Amino acid sequence: MTRIAQPTNLELQALTVLWHHGALTVALIREALPGGKQRAYTTVLTVMQNLERKKLVKRMLVGRAHVYESNCPRELVIKQATADFLGNTFRGRLDEAVFAILSAGILTPEEKTNIERKLEQHKAMAAKKTAKKVAAKPAKKAVKPVAKKAAAKPAPAKKAAPKAPAKKVATKVAKKAVKKVAKSAKKAPAKKVAKKTVAKKAPAKKVAAKKAPAKKVAKSAVKKAPAKKVAKKAAKKVAKK
Repeated sequence: MTRIAQPTNLELQALTVLWHHGALTVALIREALPGGKQRAYTTVLTVMQNLERKKLVKRMLVGRAHVYESNCPRELVIKQATADFLGNTFRGRLDEAVFAILSAGILTPEEKTNIERKLEQHKAMAAKKTAKKVAAKPAKKAVKPVAKKAAAKPAPAKKAAPKAPAKKVATKVAKKAVKKVAKSAKKAPAKKVAKKTVAKKAPAKKVAAKKAPAKKVAKSAVKKAPAKKVAKKAAKKVAKK
């Protein structure tokens, strides 16, 4: 609901006059105001100027006279005023407002009859709305299973789609295996070269082993040296004799 500027009580009375009588001058509006009070002309003129500023009425020039006409639907103003009255006075509870109006004793028998008719009309309209909702529910339920079946058919295509990554994994594994074989093939000659170098170095040990007797000969020579000295001494002794 579009929100409009809220008119005051006197402004609402002036609007009510325009809704019932149509476009009027300030003087005629002053005479038709309800309540039985005599309002000053300047007061009614100020009220109409305020309504024009709120865009609730519009002013027209007819001959030499200024005429005011309603610029807002009666239903919109009443609906908004009623909602504000219920919210501010009865906290939005319509039943309390109706009971308050009935207890005030201001309704005539004819008005009460009209209210009863309106209530019956509202009940009939509410029953029709509920019947339409109940009739529409089975149709919605019947549509849902069809939608589910239609959505379930493309499922196999989604399941078949993940097979493509499996091929990629297989190719990756194969490539890794080929790389490992190539690396092992390259490393094999290195082992053979290591064996050959070990084999070549082996004679060096033998040469060292051959040189070892020379050391032993030197040692034995050292040991034999004292024997020569003993022989010389013995020869000298024989010569003296």
